[in-house]
Amino acid sequence: MTIPPTVTERAFTRLTEIGAASEGKALRIAVEGGGCSGFQYEIALDEPKDDDLVLEGHGEKVVIDSVSLPFLAGATIDFTEELIGARFAIDNPNASSSCGCGTSFSM
Repeated sequence: MTIPPTVTERAFTRLTEIGAASEGKALRIAVEGGGCSGFQYEIALDEPKDDDLVLEGHGEKVVIDSVSLPFLAGATIDFTEELIGARFAIDNPNASSSCGCGTSFSM
């Protein structure tokens, strides 16, 4: 059984601030081949699909497709604000290494 990712309060709060649910959208987290380390995260606002895992909080949704789910087992989805910018970030215990940008990783 795959341990689903968790979503922090900050991530759900940011989705509320940008009005994702009011537009019928959810935050989609996907893993695709590519990037400088072998895999990369795709993060976008999208409509939920039938085969998605849906994580809900504060009336907002984060969705993950069934193909990406094993790559994100036990991960934490967060929203960070730093001097270099604000972004949704993923702390993935399955990644053996990642690049400096935080969107590419290897397993």
